Amino acid sequence: MTEEQIRILIVDDQEMVRAGFSALLDAQPDLKVVASVPDGRDAVGAVKMHQPDIVLMDIRMPQVNGLDATRQIFAMPGNSPSVIMLTTFDLDDYVFEALRAGASGFLLKDAPADDLIEAVRIVSRGDALLAPSITKTLIAEYIRQPARSTPRSPQLRELTDREREVVQLVARGMSNAEISVDLFVTEQTVKSHVSRTLGKLGLRDRAQIVVFAYESGLTNAGA
Repeated sequence: MTEEQIRILIVDDQEMVRAGFSALLDAQPDLKVVASVPDGRDAVGAVKMHQPDIVLMDIRMPQVNGLDATRQIFAMPGNSPSVIMLTTFDLDDYVFEALRAGASGFLLKDAPADDLIEAVRIVSRGDALLAPSITKTLIAEYIRQPARSTPRSPQLRELTDREREVVQLVARGMSNAEISVDLFVTEQTVKSHVSRTLGKLGLRDRAQIVVFAYESGLTNAGA
């Protein structure tokens, strides 16, 4: 049973947050907190030592922030853990840079206990923790940013017309179920399109699809 547990590292400068999250997650039979550290500067060493599946990473920390720590983790050789950013979610450039650095999503620090537990399980399955409401907020922030003249990525040529359509709908914050209704296909078909798209583009999850869609020019923020 132990080998099936999801291994978690908590990185947060608030001791009460670390203790509370650890107690909550360790109470679940399929979850195990393998370590908790107070700053991003300790995160890389903790990842090397404990090999977690998931890192819960605070964005703002006094020594090394969560963004820089995430970049360092994904620069390490070998398989990287998935990173969930802990945030108060006053959106700023940190959020976009975290997605570009490879974070799989975001979780509010004051989220209900059940949301925290489910977030870890969602990301451990390889999905992104970008609920439609959060994705739409990200899109709104893109709209407020100055327009970019980003040339279309050559990777777009790898996608079929239907895969491009799915990418655009993911970037609008739609779930697989909503996309299946919009395109008149089954939800499993949508999942297959998403999976093939991730493989063709070399992306990790839906969070990176959203970033790719805007930065490649496939989706315009005002669309």
